[in-house]
Amino acid sequence: MELGEYSIGIGDRFGRQGKAQLEAVMKMKALGTDVTPVWNKSHREHTLIGTGPADTRREADDAVKALGWKDPYFVDADHVGMKTVDLFVRDSDFFTVDVADFIGKSADGDSIAHFVKRHKDRAGLLRVPGIPEGIPVTEERIREIAEKYLYAVREAGRIFRHVEDQRKGKPFVVEVSMDETSAPQTPVELFFILAAVADEGIPALTVAPKFTGRFNKGVDYVGDVQRFVREFEEDLAVVAFAVKEFQMSPGLKLSVHSGSDKFALYGPMNRALKKFDAGLHLKTAGTTWLEEMIGLAEAGEDGLDIAKTIYRQALARFDELCKPYATVIDIDPAKLPAPGQVDGWDGKRLASVLRHDQTHPEYNSHFRQLIHVGYKIAAEMGERYLNALDKHSRVIGRNVTENLFERHLKKVFSF
Repeated sequence: MELGEYSIGIGDRFGRQGKAQLEAVMKMKALGTDVTPVWNKSHREHTLIGTGPADTRREADDAVKALGWKDPYFVDADHVGMKTVDLFVRDSDFFTVDVADFIGKSADGDSIAHFVKRHKDRAGLLRVPGIPEGIPVTEERIREIAEKYLYAVREAGRIFRHVEDQRKGKPFVVEVSMDETSAPQTPVELFFILAAVADEGIPALTVAPKFTGRFNKGVDYVGDVQRFVREFEEDLAVVAFAVKEFQMSPGLKLSVHSGSDKFALYGPMNRALKKFDAGLHLKTAGTTWLEEMIGLAEAGEDGLDIAKTIYRQALARFDELCKPYATVIDIDPAKLPAPGQVDGWDGKRLASVLRHDQTHPEYNSHFRQLIHVGYKIAAEMGERYLNALDKHSRVIGRNVTENLFERHLKKVFSF
């Protein structure tokens, strides 16, 4: 199954923006760049909102049919493990296999010894085209990497084979995800991780490593941009080298998770893709939900009332809403406006505070992050919120399309 050189994971909490998202991808195609859309939604999001994988499939299929999209598209079982994957098997054809929790668990001694024996000829100075310096490798280093990562890759293999068995011949894309861990993988670690993926017979088309810095939800990158660029370029080089060395799928490419709104990185990423003639899968997380809120605010009347109500309740439930996202948000409560202050805003003002335009004097990243994690409140509103999305679909859709096209697709994938 072909994913294409460039693809974008488009999250949509409430499943109403499929057409608006696809319109952005189609505008990119009109500029001469094919980007494959991948609708993604995690088990946690489905649980909080009360939807299921069939709803995401329906959204994608309806958008494709309505707009006459003839190219490939996918529905992602986002961050699944063995406990949740069966819920997605019928309706998904892209599986983000998340094995970060298994990193550091050691495989049995025989398996580790076999891996080291199989790859000990790599000991010495590993020269990867695109990385100026050779990488020193010893048998002991190979063993250390196997002790840290082999069990996790074996788990990815177990999940892949389970999905393969359940799908009964229906093709699907598999991604191996190791991004939700504490430290980035080094180039030599990624190289031997891919060796293990190849050994397991996993036909991965994307791999999601951990990068340095903070990839907070819905806001810009926080960290050393130059260090990220070095890691990103090294990873691009390692993936290309591993494809040849281990006879992996020629379509294998990097995947960047929590990639939404990482504007400081988009220019460097674009240049690196050109430099290495490489592909990329970019996940845009939940910024579609934020564009819905911006659209509701701009619509005024009942839409603006809903946006204000969600903020008021999110502030009152700050600890509850922020706890699950503690590692990927940085909110200073002192920089959040009081609800009474927000009640006095018109729709233009609220939209300006929320929209991710860092040049605008009213933009407030703390306000934006709180709204980002507050989608649970919108879900609890039920039909009131969903009816407002339908009523104000035109203004919301305009924001969704513009955000995805202008701020993401064009910046990363314009060549």
